[in-house]
Amino acid sequence: MDNDTPEAAAELGRLLRVMAALRDPATGCPWDREQGFDTIAPYTIEEAYEVADAIARRDWPAIEDELGDLLFQVVYYAQMGAEDGRFDFAAIARGIADKMIRRHPHVFGAESRETSAEQNHAWEAQKATERAAKAETGVLAGLPIALPALTRAAKLTRRAARVGFDWPDAEAVLDKLAEETTELRAELAAPAQDRARLADEMGDMLFVLANLARKLDLDPEACLRGANAKFERRFGAIELGLAAEGRTPAEATLDEMEALWQAAKVAERA
Repeated sequence: MDNDTPEAAAELGRLLRVMAALRDPATGCPWDREQGFDTIAPYTIEEAYEVADAIARRDWPAIEDELGDLLFQVVYYAQMGAEDGRFDFAAIARGIADKMIRRHPHVFGAESRETSAEQNHAWEAQKATERAAKAETGVLAGLPIALPALTRAAKLTRRAARVGFDWPDAEAVLDKLAEETTELRAELAAPAQDRARLADEMGDMLFVLANLARKLDLDPEACLRGANAKFERRFGAIELGLAAEGRTPAEATLDEMEALWQAAKVAERA
């Protein structure tokens, strides 16, 4: 397969025409004509997660399908941008191509970078230069608020770590986690619980956990997705085990469900 073909260009052109037809003021789809940047944005986030889910499952037909849905989101924005006279698909594609060429002078220019670490350092330096050109000042500038909170926490602290504001190692982060656990326990033991303070301490714990994942070179969102999937598998095993007896979880005791959970755990490890 080759993306650099007349067929790929032709199919992209057809997709752009389909989008234009959907948005046609006279003959287009009423729903599509009503949409704007703000209403489409949540769908874009949803489609990106569906791509990630299909990749995690290694479901190649689904990956192809979900990538199509995600590409359609870009085409949607391009059409709306063109209607407003702000930008079009060509401008979007030209902008990202120029950016990739600018950030990879070792590929498209004369610079030489032998390792991923060298590339990462140069990449961040280039991004800092670009942020400065946009008047985005400060080490933490430019990180989207809409990022998943765990991902944003890891990115915030990764930025801070580059200027030396960081724990020395994972053990130090675990010590901080123990400290935050103690503080949360204190709030739970308070005679009159303050929900705002509980939320604050819970946030601190999650923030430290995101840091711990970063120190271990792990993606906290991926870790949590894996834990969610594991919980679903094992709880599904509980439901199947009880269904074989003609029962549901609501009709079982906690001890019975725990026994089935542990059995599923042993089966997975085997």
